[in-house]
Amino acid sequence: MSIEEAVTESAPIFPPPERFQQGEVPVPHINSLEQYKELHEESVKNPTAFWGRVAKELLHWYRPFTQVNYGGFVDGDVQWFSDGQLNVAYNCVDRHAFANPDKVAIIWESDEPGQGEKITYRQLYQEVGKFANVLKKYKVRKGDTVCIYMPMVPEAAYAMLACARIGAVHSVVFAGFSADALRDRIQDAGCKILVTADQGKRGGKSIGLKVIADQALADCPSIEKVIVYQRTGDISVPFSSPRDVWWHEEVDNQSPVCPAETMNAEDPLFMLYTSGSTGKPKGVVHTTAGYLLGATATVKYIFDLHENDRFGCMADVGWITGHSYIVYGPLSNGITTVIFESIPTYPTPSRYWQLIDDHQLTQFYTAPTAIRALRRLGDEHVEPYKLDSLRVLGSVGEPINPEAWLWYHKVIGRERCAIVDTYWQTETGSIIVTPLPGAIATKPGSATLPFFGIDLAVLDPTTGQELLGNDVTGVLAIRQPFPSIARTVYDNHIRYLDTYMKPYHKYYFTGDGVTRDADGYYWIRGRVDDVINVSGHRLSTAEIESALILHPACAEAAVVGINDDVTGQAIVCFASLKSHHADETAITKAFVAQIRTHIGPFATPKRIVITPELPKTRSGKIMRRILRKVAGQEVTLADLEDEDGLRNKLGDLSTLADPSIVPTLIKKVAGRQ
Repeated sequence: MSIEEAVTESAPIFPPPERFQQGEVPVPHINSLEQYKELHEESVKNPTAFWGRVAKELLHWYRPFTQVNYGGFVDGDVQWFSDGQLNVAYNCVDRHAFANPDKVAIIWESDEPGQGEKITYRQLYQEVGKFANVLKKYKVRKGDTVCIYMPMVPEAAYAMLACARIGAVHSVVFAGFSADALRDRIQDAGCKILVTADQGKRGGKSIGLKVIADQALADCPSIEKVIVYQRTGDISVPFSSPRDVWWHEEVDNQSPVCPAETMNAEDPLFMLYTSGSTGKPKGVVHTTAGYLLGATATVKYIFDLHENDRFGCMADVGWITGHSYIVYGPLSNGITTVIFESIPTYPTPSRYWQLIDDHQLTQFYTAPTAIRALRRLGDEHVEPYKLDSLRVLGSVGEPINPEAWLWYHKVIGRERCAIVDTYWQTETGSIIVTPLPGAIATKPGSATLPFFGIDLAVLDPTTGQELLGNDVTGVLAIRQPFPSIARTVYDNHIRYLDTYMKPYHKYYFTGDGVTRDADGYYWIRGRVDDVINVSGHRLSTAEIESALILHPACAEAAVVGINDDVTGQAIVCFASLKSHHADETAITKAFVAQIRTHIGPFATPKRIVITPELPKTRSGKIMRRILRKVAGQEVTLADLEDEDGLRNKLGDLSTLADPSIVPTLIKKVAGRQ
């Protein structure tokens, strides 16, 4: 069932699990719809009082703030707690290490089952302190930028927290990105240090991160030192420059004590690159206090965290989910978090369920792509496991289809767990639309209601007028700032304003379509711009097209997204060639390699269609709506026999410079040419 069908057919409603009110599990922090509504109303009508109170409750301040919020969306001058001072690493590490040093902070589940480790808050404090001193040894100072290109090992979190400790800005680059993508991000951020590993491990395979990094660094003169963590110890991994040093040799010589730098609330904490509707990725900048408060509050209330919980987020620290819900949010709350190095099907499709039982996880958070893939592999991989420690199941990265939601609820949750289908973005920093486990009834496929401080609006996409009441569909926007929203795009504030604030005056524009149903629940419909969401990874069509055009055989390219049962969306590329005599099979393979080289393997297209021409208007504009329908096989060979039917499906074709290209494309996709 699609989201459209679920909305129109009145999706079933699941109340919060009864055991949340019967004393079988800890009493939820927010335990009724009335309590949620009262707090939400206060948070949007009087955000100064609400967030001022929550910030004092959840965070440790060196210097208390006197001003809670300032600025707005019109000028992009948002500030929160601007005269307060604190340190993120102190909040995530020190205060818990001093209070409960032997409590497990991180469970590392390695690629090979049984080879991980548990790190206490005392150990975390020491490891972060030692690596912070390594950075200081190499003259990293407050405001300098450090690039982290690491596998899913505890050292990735140590590096992030060490940067936060001394006031350096970290830029984590997903370890699946190619050398070209890594180079572009290092250059844009002007990074001083690169932290990487000899190799990464994933699904039984080794990935040569140091080799990829060396290729990137050939054009990165800003990098002064490369600190390499020894993950596999493969002696063939090159040390190609005097700037290369081993992590273990450096930290062994350092004291575990490194005083935490006093940071102003609005000092940058990190930047994270995300795809936009243009080819150039943008470095979204998050600041210290507001971001930390958003991550801390959302993980506490949305996943209903309690003191002895063990929180399992299956994301990667290279994405915002890993920042907020593996590292900063759980650790700020002083609970145990999981760093998972492997994939859900290695060595068997039972890996997740074994992980939950082995470590008695209380919350589990993963992407719809993984849920759909595991559902297709069969319930027999789940049945041997108890999964009785679980209270809350979460979904993240893209809208979840109702069938996958119901399977998650029945087979994994055993109809005893709350499901939180969370909606948010890199730019929001933390979850903005979600159920609360003990308070909000859920509908399969709906993200339900806004989190505290989030004042949502549904706008007409053409006029920008707000669509009031329920049963409306438009684009999703936010009326007023909240603490964790990104403050700018690195070194390009105009792009920040143009992307998020200018499309609809006085609103933050999410870029997503939405329906607010008859009950006031929100159903996210996906991107309305040229961004494709593949397995929760946002990829710009322009970025993929730019990679294709760099190939000497490619004359023009257009990239679209189509629906996919497992990954949510898949990439289809249409390309015309400079020479019509080229070997199309060889060229197709070369184009795939081109995309993998310039972006990364996760951007591999599902299909590349070689076409003599792209459908264009007389003014030269590529008609992507036609390509989307052809790629998704919404039009078939049978439609070519019915001109009226074809026109009904594709719309007016009279504006095309060459309408005859449409039948050619349909035949190409059908495999008849």
